[in-house]
Amino acid sequence: MRRCIELAQNGCCYAAPNPLVGAVLVCNGRIIGEGYHARCGEAHAEVNAIRSVRETLLLRSATLYVSLEPCSHYGKTPPCADLIIEKQIPRVVVGCLDPFIKVAGRGIEKLRAAGVEVTTGLLEEECKALIGRFLTYHLQQRPYITLKWAQSSDGFIDRLRTAGEPLHLSSPLTLMRVHRLRAEHSAILVGSRTALLDNPSLNVRQWSGPQPVRLVIDRRGTLPPQLHLFDGRQRTLVLTERSDWPATATAQDTPDKAQYPVECHTLDFSAPLPPQIATLLHREGLQSLLVEGGRYTLQSFIDLGLWDEAWVEEAPLIIGQGVAAPSLKEYKSVETEQHFGHLIRHYRK
Repeated sequence: MRRCIELAQNGCCYAAPNPLVGAVLVCNGRIIGEGYHARCGEAHAEVNAIRSVRETLLLRSATLYVSLEPCSHYGKTPPCADLIIEKQIPRVVVGCLDPFIKVAGRGIEKLRAAGVEVTTGLLEEECKALIGRFLTYHLQQRPYITLKWAQSSDGFIDRLRTAGEPLHLSSPLTLMRVHRLRAEHSAILVGSRTALLDNPSLNVRQWSGPQPVRLVIDRRGTLPPQLHLFDGRQRTLVLTERSDWPATATAQDTPDKAQYPVECHTLDFSAPLPPQIATLLHREGLQSLLVEGGRYTLQSFIDLGLWDEAWVEEAPLIIGQGVAAPSLKEYKSVETEQHFGHLIRHYRK
């Protein structure tokens, strides 16, 4: 089952909105096949594991380990439970049950009704953690929310400035980690100050993976249309109180390579924004959100307890004064990493 979990993580960039799933086939104490769900719309983990077996007759004596309950319904692919029955696999060990309403125990029921011996709950908590985004989206009706920022060793995320070159706190290696996080999330959010001062592209350049949907808070519609965020190369949502956004944009502001028109979504700025953003993303079918800053935006999610994990990078640099980093004082990091002097702390709420 631990091998199932390892395999499943290979689908972290392309499996969404489907859950991460890994499968291993064992016969006479030997692994004879394994697979994972690589991409939404393509074969599930069980199918890939079965296809990888060279001596197919061994399937009739094998045990299938799978991190998530096999599906029993027709979606973009046929039911995995039917394939397991067809191949006469006699035993199945399941990590955790599928909370999706179209499965929710029906896969196990179908297998048992066909005479398959089914065991459930092996490394259940680890398998549930693997599908945390899927669980959060379907059970809590909101996206899984990850916070991320980099700070100096004396606790600042930026200098005091109104313009100029942004402060680069990440190293080339840790910047790759940032872009990997972007590729693993459905959407990414920044506030208007970060958009204006840093002019970020919020795309995936230092890693291989899909581009997230960009969100930017622009309450009064004052962000200039020439920003990278409005280049039309990724789907971009503007969160504003103005129904006429962007009032200042003109036809000549549209880039030549634009593919996506900017979408405007009106929010109630007299109420906390994080719950409204979460509701919007769930309605849009976006399963996960990476919040990159700045301080006010990040702290608003922290103060409301509306987050699931956080990655905080500490650079070996002293600024002395500037914009203070968000505070996670109530929480202890669950793990730390060190990369060439840069300390990365990982928090889970």
